[in-house]
Amino acid sequence: MSVQKKFIANIGLGYWGKNILRNLYELGVLHTACDSSEQTIAQRRQQCPDVNFTTSFDEVLENPDIAAVAISSPAVTHYNFVKRSLLAGKDVFVEKPLALTFREGRELVDIAEKGKRILMVGHILQYHPAVRKLKELVASGELGKIQYIYSNRLNIGKLRTEENILWSFAPHDISVILMLLGEEPVNVSAVGGDYLNKGIFDTTLTTLEFRNGVKGHIFVSWLHPYKEQKLIVVGSKAMIVFDDVSKEKLFLYPHTIEWKDGKIPIVQKADYQVVPVEAGEPLRLELGHFADCVTQRTKPVTDGAEGLRVLKILEASENTLGGIQAPPAKSHAPASPSYFAHATAVVDEGARIGKGTRIWHFSHILKGSKIGDNCIIGQNVVIGPDGEVGNGCKIQNNVSVYKGVVLEDGVFCGPSCVFTNVYNPRAFIERKHEFLQTRVKTGATIGANATVVCGSIIGKYSMIGAGAVVKSDVPDYAVVAGVPAKQIGWACRCGTTLKPGNGRAVCGYCGNEYESVDDKLIIIKEEMN
Repeated sequence: MSVQKKFIANIGLGYWGKNILRNLYELGVLHTACDSSEQTIAQRRQQCPDVNFTTSFDEVLENPDIAAVAISSPAVTHYNFVKRSLLAGKDVFVEKPLALTFREGRELVDIAEKGKRILMVGHILQYHPAVRKLKELVASGELGKIQYIYSNRLNIGKLRTEENILWSFAPHDISVILMLLGEEPVNVSAVGGDYLNKGIFDTTLTTLEFRNGVKGHIFVSWLHPYKEQKLIVVGSKAMIVFDDVSKEKLFLYPHTIEWKDGKIPIVQKADYQVVPVEAGEPLRLELGHFADCVTQRTKPVTDGAEGLRVLKILEASENTLGGIQAPPAKSHAPASPSYFAHATAVVDEGARIGKGTRIWHFSHILKGSKIGDNCIIGQNVVIGPDGEVGNGCKIQNNVSVYKGVVLEDGVFCGPSCVFTNVYNPRAFIERKHEFLQTRVKTGATIGANATVVCGSIIGKYSMIGAGAVVKSDVPDYAVVAGVPAKQIGWACRCGTTLKPGNGRAVCGYCGNEYESVDDKLIIIKEEMN
């Protein structure tokens, strides 16, 4: 890195942010460090005593001496922080993933291009000296024709409840595989298991198929007895292993296969060779590259477009976790100019579907139904007749949204959750005129296998636990669980559990502030818009 001017702010100083803080500080480019937690700031201040610390993201955006930000906050906040930073004229480095949907990622890339801002995504392995060496070996032809790539990224430790393992671990290996092959897959499929929290996958196995015949597998899990981070490239001349846990990172296996009588393959094994690689901390190299891109106005190796390609694969993988193969987002031929419906889905005449909405395998949208923009309708979902779904909703597999059920914007319906529309149904008595309306307000989450009895109002940004049975109204921001469901706490707009003290609560993730008034929670300061 060529410049030692302090011009970068670090946003988010927690689990991974502390490492970014250290490296920016040692690179001599750290101007300000920002986190919503005073306690976290107090800890980090001991590490970097001469740095300006703040809890105000607005203060960072308004400071003309800060040319760029490095965002290492929770993934759910990435879209908001990146968008606000770009619109404020800042260059941006954001930890993976770029956003949590392809649509949001596309918007961020467009904003960066329009504003001529640097946008870089933290796909750190592309800056790892061993991966760089691996790329050289592949490009030189030393491995021969690439036939197969697979990776294992396994661990036991930090578990997430706001995102599944696919989004936490798989971006690294997807990024490297796309880089090594120089193309995107034509087919993507995934299977997985949600053992700890229903709807949140703890293990996934993703399969990638490329036009040139290469296949790849990515196995990720946080339910593994030990840490393993390996990527294996199988070529026609040799095989190579990148083992990020080992002291020696790169191992070349020059095994060959000979054909006896032209019919029987026989393996000729050879001793492995340790491939020497240059020294260097990958995160230091990555952040130094970002600083150089900002000062020299050059394109990052892992720019917004590269981050967007990885998002396509992540979304395609997530959409097939039921085990049915489908191509990635880019390969779909839209059923209309404005939305996508899979070939097995049925959309009745008279149904209205918003722009950017995707309807997946075996789902049925009945006549009179209205679905907003940018929704994801999973497999085997039924909506209507006359169902109402707002913008940006996500309805997981095996959910039915009957007439009388209204989902406002940004509602999440977990797998196999149930809505009823008649309180006392009988097979032999017609009660369509007795339908009771259920309204799920903006941003609410309904857990897997939960049941919402008709006539209820589910408050905005509330959370209903998996398997709960809701028989009465749920307050805004409330967390309810059990049979029948009872309130067990409060949740922030971003989904983080809140613990009000003396009538007030501050979210440790996004910084939103709340006040408790008459058994209700009211937001008084929004850091996450």
